[in-house]
Amino acid sequence: MDAVGLVASVILGATMCAAAFSKLRTGRAWEEQGKALGAPRIVLPLVPWVELALGALLIVQIAATAVSIAALVLLGSFSLLLAFNLARGRRPVCACFGAWSAKPLGPGHLVRNGVLEALAVLVLVASVA
Repeated sequence: MDAVGLVASVILGATMCAAAFSKLRTGRAWEEQGKALGAPRIVLPLVPWVELALGALLIVQIAATAVSIAALVLLGSFSLLLAFNLARGRRPVCACFGAWSAKPLGPGHLVRNGVLEALAVLVLVASVA
């Protein structure tokens, strides 16, 4: 993997780990925020653990191709959920970073996710090159 892919992988991995830890620290309150966003109740307890696993694997460079694809799917799902809320005029609190996400949902959240998705694409491209 080239230097750009490595840096993108570490930044994305660290961001995903931070989001996971923040959600875990927030506990059940995060699940309530996730429900308010319309996330399926059944997946809410799993999200921080999936983020943590993907983030850690990105940081240590294990299975970068598969992990970057999984990160893209996860981030894309989050983006669709955010866009759906915004399109309906709903602005619940973004639960993206647990306790650190106290602001109501807005277009900036989609921009941030777009940047994270671009990092995942950089990792994917670097891992298959």
